[in-house]
Amino acid sequence: MVVEMGMADAALPKILIVEDTPSMAELYAAFLEGCGYDIRFAETGRAALAAIHADIPAVVLLDIHLPDISGLEILRTIQAEGLPCACVVITAHGTINVAVEAMQSGARDFLVKPFSKDRLVVTVRNVAQHASLERIVASLKDDFGRDGFFGIIGSSMPMQAVYRTIDSVAPSRATVFITGESGTGKEMCAEAVHRASPRRDKPFVALNCGAIPRDLMESEIFGHVKGAFTGAAADREGAARRADGGTLFLDEICEMDLDLQTKLLRFVQTGMVQKVGGDRTEKVDVRFICATNKDPWAEVEAGRFREDLYYRLHVIPIALPPLRARDADVIEIAREVLKRLAREEGKSFQGFTAEAEARLLAFHWPGNVRQLQNVLRNVVVLNDAEAVEVSMLPEAMMKGGAPLVAQAAPVPRAAAEPLTEDGIRPLWITEKETIEAAIAACGGNVPRAAARLEISASTIYRKKMAWDDAKSP
Repeated sequence: MVVEMGMADAALPKILIVEDTPSMAELYAAFLEGCGYDIRFAETGRAALAAIHADIPAVVLLDIHLPDISGLEILRTIQAEGLPCACVVITAHGTINVAVEAMQSGARDFLVKPFSKDRLVVTVRNVAQHASLERIVASLKDDFGRDGFFGIIGSSMPMQAVYRTIDSVAPSRATVFITGESGTGKEMCAEAVHRASPRRDKPFVALNCGAIPRDLMESEIFGHVKGAFTGAAADREGAARRADGGTLFLDEICEMDLDLQTKLLRFVQTGMVQKVGGDRTEKVDVRFICATNKDPWAEVEAGRFREDLYYRLHVIPIALPPLRARDADVIEIAREVLKRLAREEGKSFQGFTAEAEARLLAFHWPGNVRQLQNVLRNVVVLNDAEAVEVSMLPEAMMKGGAPLVAQAAPVPRAAAEPLTEDGIRPLWITEKETIEAAIAACGGNVPRAAARLEISASTIYRKKMAWDDAKSP
């Protein structure tokens, strides 16, 4: 039987309390009273599953021991059916192993009887907030119809913000200024803006301002007439003219010479271009997208980039996050790249071992997506197997060590750790103990421990590598 507490409010997060002892269920409800939840009850496992299928709650408070179906079986059913509800298991003293098994079966957290009101309130609030964020991400995925956007792979929150900006700015004529470290995919982002815009059927012309000699850059942008300079054997259209009606992408814009910046400013203001050596101007219609791996305002302050040009171009900024800040996107990208490279090279690779994935997550990726692609190409060319093993990865990624999961072990006691002369324990020791305690509480599941600590899994892996490095002679 399912019971609702008071008037149901569709706007409130639903909490389903699954407990076969009515007095305990009422106590949990009393603890949560006034916290802004729509609380419901189920006394049996079958009633709980029926309630979940009828109206999926945000959080399920699930007692492990029920009269008909075990809480673990309910958890496995929720997992198998992919139901979007978060579960907190409740267990009695002496059954921590069962709680750990429940966490491994998909529970978000567990409570050991007896627990305080504050413990229940904080646990439910944290789990509900985390589940809400996941629903937001899932909704954004539905909006875009993919775990990415116009060829960009990734469903992390930082990338969802990028997709929303692209989606908003694409229909306009506004100039876009993309910033990000080398290898983050700035040109791919620029192409996504173009492909999402009304100009999608017109040319997308890209110029790398840092790769073209300065004395040829003006000709590359504006074109030249025959005889304009030594080697100009014929008239040539510039990128601006070729992009007419479409998009002109100027990559590494901060590398452009100051004199040429003056001419570019005139072009941006008027839309008029004049070939090198020519005396006739013509009107072109282009949408400007620029990119740099530098801080453009710092370049302005250093006198290397014109302030007036900055204000003309820096209209809609898009900051691409580095790969190390994108968490599970690393694995999504790696899997897609591996499939493509395996097809190209005629290899058998289908995926990664769990330990190899852990290494990918732990690595800092200073070269971002480009570095990840190069690492995987090296792996595919030199090896052939169904799964990429950790031994196939470059030696640089093997240093330090980031095991797949930490072994559940007692948290080191404070007395065993060094103190400063005035009796203060170093902050890194407290941090290390806290992280290790979370991993142990989550049965060795690092991503789950990261979620409970409200940090990224890659942060934990990197810290573990640093600790291991410190231990190495």
